Amino acid sequence: MPIPTSTSVQESAVIEAHSSDVWHLIKLPEFSKWWSKLDKSEWVKGASAETDIVKWTFKDGTELQVKQEEHSVSAYTRKTNIDHHLESIDHYVTYSVISSDLALSYTSMVSTLRVYPVTSGNHAGHTYVTWTANFSSDADAGVIEDAKFKRREGLADLAKAVAKK
Repeated sequence: MPIPTSTSVQESAVIEAHSSDVWHLIKLPEFSKWWSKLDKSEWVKGASAETDIVKWTFKDGTELQVKQEEHSVSAYTRKTNIDHHLESIDHYVTYSVISSDLALSYTSMVSTLRVYPVTSGNHAGHTYVTWTANFSSDADAGVIEDAKFKRREGLADLAKAVAKK
């Protein structure tokens, strides 16, 4: 009998960089540039003009196609060489898994990566990032634990990528 478990995950981190530097990396076809689990990420050719689909190839060979459900748009203006100003309010990308080359043990998953500027306190000028996942009710505890650790590792990878800039 399966162990009852929550079907959602939320991981977060404070990244020691300005939010505009972090936000610049949050595009589905760019994830392989910072997420060490991915070998490559690329647009799927032949998808309709209204649908943004990206194929993620993980280093273990697994391939997922993810559909961009939402991506907030931000306008960046540079006030000086040092200070950035973000003109949009929300900074997030939401995607769903639409296919996998391996059989998945769950029916669906929707995930959001969200970026917040830290505006006061010890971490002012840095970025608070959350990465959530909401799975269908057929996801088991193993799927949830795997998602939790992948997001933790991904956030650490994102911090490393921003630090290299």
